[in-house]
Amino acid sequence: MFKFSIFTFILSLSFLSYSQLSSVYGKADYNFWINLPEDSILNSKPPILIFLHGKSLSGTDLARVRKYGVIHEMDKGRKIPAIVIAPQVATGHWVPEKVLSVLEYVQKNYNTDSSRIYVVGMSLGGYGTLHFAGKYADKITAAVALCGGGNEKDACNLSTIPLWIQHGDADNAVPISQSEKMVSAIKKCSADNLIYTIIKGANHGDLERIFRTDELYNWLFSKVRM
Repeated sequence: MFKFSIFTFILSLSFLSYSQLSSVYGKADYNFWINLPEDSILNSKPPILIFLHGKSLSGTDLARVRKYGVIHEMDKGRKIPAIVIAPQVATGHWVPEKVLSVLEYVQKNYNTDSSRIYVVGMSLGGYGTLHFAGKYADKITAAVALCGGGNEKDACNLSTIPLWIQHGDADNAVPISQSEKMVSAIKKCSADNLIYTIIKGANHGDLERIFRTDELYNWLFSKVRM
């Protein structure tokens, strides 16, 4: 019994040393989750990954943000070698300036790598990703927008960063035309940094599975801003 208790205690300490998920209220324009990587990464200027959720996770209950996406995958055991931040919008659309306030809070309080700042979002968060990255392209290293859309006025700024847009061609919630409009506008500026993936037969909710793939994170973290 004693040996089992010691083993369990050590295992718990090991888990806690890696999983440092906590909620932050009132420190930025959005309340948010923050997950810190293990100390060896945290003490070596880690990158930052921002996750912007879809409309179904909006509200004032921050626990909702754990229902799917990056934080949900970390809850299931995925280890991400970055500071992960996941804000929550109470209602309406994502406001780039408010997302920036969350990023700046983290940058002020942790020694991070400003050349490795990534953002990914789905649905409403896909719109938010393109709007945020489009407004602050000088700060963002790479972005992935899933089944969303955007504002064509952001297109030329978006063309300057590695960007992966993905959409299902059977999406009845946000028509694929919303992504295609942005892809067309970006290509008019430059197609050098753009990847556009049409997922055959996929409906709106199907794109949640992208968060479960290594490919998403490997692609993002392969990019470094010069």
